[in-house]
Amino acid sequence: MTSQPQIAIFVEPSFGENAHVVWLADGGPCWVVDPGLPPSAAQVLRLVEEHQLAVQAIVLTHAHADHIAGIPEILEDHPELPVLLADEESAFLTDPTKNLSAAFGASITADVAVRRDLPPGHMLTLDGTTWKALDSSGHSPGGRSLYCQDAGILIAGDALFAGSIGRTDFPHSDHDRLIRNIREQLLVLPDDTLVYPGHGPATTIGVERRTNPFVGIDAEGQRFW
Repeated sequence: MTSQPQIAIFVEPSFGENAHVVWLADGGPCWVVDPGLPPSAAQVLRLVEEHQLAVQAIVLTHAHADHIAGIPEILEDHPELPVLLADEESAFLTDPTKNLSAAFGASITADVAVRRDLPPGHMLTLDGTTWKALDSSGHSPGGRSLYCQDAGILIAGDALFAGSIGRTDFPHSDHDRLIRNIREQLLVLPDDTLVYPGHGPATTIGVERRTNPFVGIDAEGQRFW
């Protein structure tokens, strides 16, 4: 019987971005999801060492700067790692304007030797668990959420937050698309699905369906932005 996935969260102080490490057992494989600005990557690598984990891949929910800044440090220790990211955002990795770091006077890039597409519906496996890539684009053009049905876990990136949603005032954002994807791809999941967002505290699908003022059932048909 497969055990329940463990998820460690590392919050960087600049943007409050949540980097995640997902694994099932010490000494087994893991994913690094959305490694952010310092000290996130160093914290991730320390946990990997402490639990003797074998990093299988870096998985990106999207490629905004605060979600990719830690990739170079991770790859310095694990240069062979593939980076899984939707094709729509592959150029964000090396373009500070597209990944939004230029807007903050920075130039954050991540040169990746091995990159693999993460299309909607793609199935991933981690140590006996199966995860489905859901289309949660809108905040960014290739946004993905990772859903493990058996464990009841959703890693939502910057699509759905506790009581909020991802910003859609960026040049490459699409508000209607984000709302539609949240309602059709995420809020249809079981109520007790535990949601790990890209910023802020964890929540559940049931709570967001009932109370989220942007996409909850009471907001049907309304525009908030």
